[in-house]
Amino acid sequence: MRVGVFDSGIGGLTVVKSLLEHRLFDEIVYYGDTARVPYGVKDRNTIIRYALEAVEFFKNFDIDLLIVACNTVSAYALDEMRAQAPFDVVGVVEPGILAAKNALANSDSEVLVLGTKATVGSGAYQQLLTTHGYRNVEAKATGLFVPIVEEGLFEGEVLESTMHHYFAGCKAPDAVILGCTHFPLIAGAISNYFGDKALMIHSGEAIVEYLEAHYGIQESAANTEMKFFASENPDGLRQVAAQWLGLPTP
Repeated sequence: MRVGVFDSGIGGLTVVKSLLEHRLFDEIVYYGDTARVPYGVKDRNTIIRYALEAVEFFKNFDIDLLIVACNTVSAYALDEMRAQAPFDVVGVVEPGILAAKNALANSDSEVLVLGTKATVGSGAYQQLLTTHGYRNVEAKATGLFVPIVEEGLFEGEVLESTMHHYFAGCKAPDAVILGCTHFPLIAGAISNYFGDKALMIHSGEAIVEYLEAHYGIQESAANTEMKFFASENPDGLRQVAAQWLGLPTP
């Protein structure tokens, strides 16, 4: 099977990493809209327009499925993308909720959702968690983490100061839903901030769990061919992919 993965930038590579580790697809085509990242500060109509342009891009490839790794697009534009796409389109919000349900049996668990301003403002995670019976849900817009990750600052003073800015006074939750594909790259730092109490739930493992449950996709690929595209500086994206995914340097 051939799958497309779309993200606003490089963060979707965290989803690709999980797909590669579980060997679900023979080919992965990745497109990052690096020229216009981040999406999380943009209005709904702009997000939908960019998402539909991505659908047009992936029509150039004979993909079986498109994974929208961007939580902001998943929260705002899936219906429009599905109406225009000749292939199935899967977002990351619903898989994230599935992963939370499987990990947290107690509906009184305290859940902290982190995401961009747009993702948190959509209420997508909060509404679905409430629908599934979780009563202690808090959501924080932590958009500064996106450029920090894009700059490769996965630890250090800048990240520590930003976490203190967002989390000062926060009680350690039982679980943190990393509602942006950039955030798994700083999951260790976030976990350490909360004293390792909180379970980290991120889109990569969540989407694998979802694909296995809803599409019956199982480990089958002996080798996975990778193709990387970006709206700006594609060579830079390939260099980051090689570093994060352990691929040969292009």
